[in-house]
Amino acid sequence: MSDPALIPAWVDGTLVPVEKLDVHKRGLRHKAVSVFVMRGDQVLIQQRAMSKYHTPGLWANTCCTHPNWDETPENCSIRRLDDELGITGLTPEFRGQVEYRADVGGGLIEHELVDMFRAEAPANLKIQPNPDEAMATRWISAFDLLKEVTQTPDAFTAWLRIYLAEHQDRIFGTLTLT
Repeated sequence: MSDPALIPAWVDGTLVPVEKLDVHKRGLRHKAVSVFVMRGDQVLIQQRAMSKYHTPGLWANTCCTHPNWDETPENCSIRRLDDELGITGLTPEFRGQVEYRADVGGGLIEHELVDMFRAEAPANLKIQPNPDEAMATRWISAFDLLKEVTQTPDAFTAWLRIYLAEHQDRIFGTLTLT
């Protein structure tokens, strides 16, 4: 079993396990996973718990995390949907890989190589947020989410703002958002 505090990061061009907080303090490029759960044109977003070490209280996509050292992105996406929101039974679909770098405050930098996933939810999807991870969740239309992010960007994580500005097609596919 791998140490969940160690995540895959590049140091001097080599992928090695590095402690998660150290990765962010040093701004190292590292592996990540982001999941968007959709129900028609609605996307499930979460408000990060106030106990999170960066970006507490900000709204983010359904689920975002770092894979353990020996974990596939697919398995990570399924595990974290359950860990963060108590969501089980979905099959996330790979939507491509993106890279971004963003200051997340407190001297921490996210420099992530992200495997993006999208999962379709049934109307009766059960959501049971882990209070250590998320303090709230809500369904919002993709169009209204884009509008809110434009109007109040500081209420949302840097990575969600980047995803929506640069990678809408990967997330929402053929939905018309304008």
